[in-house]
Amino acid sequence: MIDQTLLPTEFKEIECWTAEGVWESIKVLRVRGAPAIGVAAAYGVVIGTRDLRDAERSLFNDKLAEVVSYLGSSRPTAVNLFWAMDRMTAVALQNKDLTSSQMHDRLLDEANAINHEDREMCLAIGRHGSQLIESGSGVLTHCNAGALATAGEGTALSVFFAAVNEGKSIHVYADETRPLLQGARLTAWELHQRGIPVTVICDNMAAQVMKEGRISAVVTGADRIAANGDAANKIGTYGVAVLAKAHNIPFYVAAPSSTFDLSLSDGDKIPIEQRSRDEIAHGFGKQTVPDNVAVYNPAFDVTPANLIAAIITERGLIHNPTTELIAAHLA
Repeated sequence: MIDQTLLPTEFKEIECWTAEGVWESIKVLRVRGAPAIGVAAAYGVVIGTRDLRDAERSLFNDKLAEVVSYLGSSRPTAVNLFWAMDRMTAVALQNKDLTSSQMHDRLLDEANAINHEDREMCLAIGRHGSQLIESGSGVLTHCNAGALATAGEGTALSVFFAAVNEGKSIHVYADETRPLLQGARLTAWELHQRGIPVTVICDNMAAQVMKEGRISAVVTGADRIAANGDAANKIGTYGVAVLAKAHNIPFYVAAPSSTFDLSLSDGDKIPIEQRSRDEIAHGFGKQTVPDNVAVYNPAFDVTPANLIAAIITERGLIHNPTTELIAAHLA
């Protein structure tokens, strides 16, 4: 995988040979983005169980459960991680008669399927979402929901890629996305690689840029979406949605169906990851907060469904999402 902690100044591919290596890569954000985390974790299960190919099936099952639990502890908010772990576990439960080596082969097949399906879902999200983007418009995105965050073209950025492929002219404004600057480091890097005009703005500039009439639509990704359409995404997304509402700008969320968590009725029940003080107090190696001063660092916030004009999935569009419309869309 690409070590995203080094971008944009260094492009480096790393190899993970153990489940511990995959866990560490997810935890410290070498790989990030809900779909990409799910794919990485699925392969992590394969890596973590390969030493038991010749063991009795009961021992293989015990190791599988251990690895699934371990990888699931890496990050709490991205539902795709747990969706992928549940899917890998279900494959084992459905194939109890296979030997350990056969089961391990089957797990690899499933991880490959998750990878392939995510690529296809990204392309479909792009096709459906591009119809919401007008040629000549400026669009704003927050954090990174591109190819770096998925196995394919991305979710939010897939919409932009598809629009450009259709011949539309767009200009993307990327919030830098404090405190880890995923927008400045990753989104801007991706768009520049693709030759799409992009301008980075500080997070606190979004209101002014909207007021100046530069933004026609906002498109972000999501890490977990509750049954009613409340969507968790990188911290700062909620504020962008409020600003978009105040300026009569449509706010769209692009995410695959695997990002929905129908077990949660609303966004208040989405667990929010708390990250270390140093990400803010010593961001990128420079101290910016006095010693012994408290720091609050939630990694995500939740945008209420009533601020979302539409959710874009691989199946199509959910305009003005509600519990009923989402259930029908996913049925």
